[in-house]
Amino acid sequence: MVKKVKVGLIYDFDGTLSTTDMQSYTLIPEFGIKPETFWKNANQWSADHGADQVTGSMYYIQKTAKEKGIVLTRDFFKKMGENIEYFHGVLDWFERINKYGKELGLVIEHYIISAGYEEIIEGAAIRKYFKDIFACSYAYDDKDHPVWPARVVNYSIKVQCLSKINKGLRQIDDRAVNEFTPDSERPIPYTKMIYFGDGATDIPPMKIIKERGGHAVAVYKPKSKDKNKAIKLLNDGRVNFALPADYSENKEIDHVVKTILLKIATEINLEYLKNKEELKKTKKR
Repeated sequence: MVKKVKVGLIYDFDGTLSTTDMQSYTLIPEFGIKPETFWKNANQWSADHGADQVTGSMYYIQKTAKEKGIVLTRDFFKKMGENIEYFHGVLDWFERINKYGKELGLVIEHYIISAGYEEIIEGAAIRKYFKDIFACSYAYDDKDHPVWPARVVNYSIKVQCLSKINKGLRQIDDRAVNEFTPDSERPIPYTKMIYFGDGATDIPPMKIIKERGGHAVAVYKPKSKDKNKAIKLLNDGRVNFALPADYSENKEIDHVVKTILLKIATEINLEYLKNKEELKKTKKR
């Protein structure tokens, strides 16, 4: 009997599953500022102070909230996740793909690696489908107010998160990620990973997965100029596919992912059959 094998589907969040940045649906409008204005100001603050852009934006959220008299709490952020809008097909994607994987004898595990906020994702309608979330988060005081960026996920940290998934580690296992683990003990090899991303911070993890035999998918908002960016990633050899962000059944992403899963399952079954034949030769001797 072929042993069930895990396959990791790993997603960026903003612009990959959701139609824009998660902070832009409710959080930033609460400040009375247009999202494009807020991000421009936040990025400028980071540049002026020599700060990492992701870390700087987390500070700028706190700074702006204080100036506007808005009290931030963990529950406040979580509630922001309720208003996230998703690309077509996302809401039923996970159960559909899990079912297909099960039919092939595969165990599908879904992960998020995002520069967005873990607290907001906790309130998202699709939160229940993820094995783990690797995202930015705040440290809180005894009144549940954010006081400091506890965890920051940028392009380099995303690569480290891949290694954690490969080794079966959780987000907080920072020390263990650098310890040696034999390939045979790693629950999800890179060859059995599919990464979905849309932005610059996704390029390093997408490139690594592609180079190590997995599959990387650059998604773009349908009928938008973002298609050119995704095609460039394809032309530059950073990804295997550049597809419109429509996760509905029988659309391109659905077809590509199911084909990859079928290929993985077929290769596993073929290896099993080969091993059976090798055992026959051994017994004959």
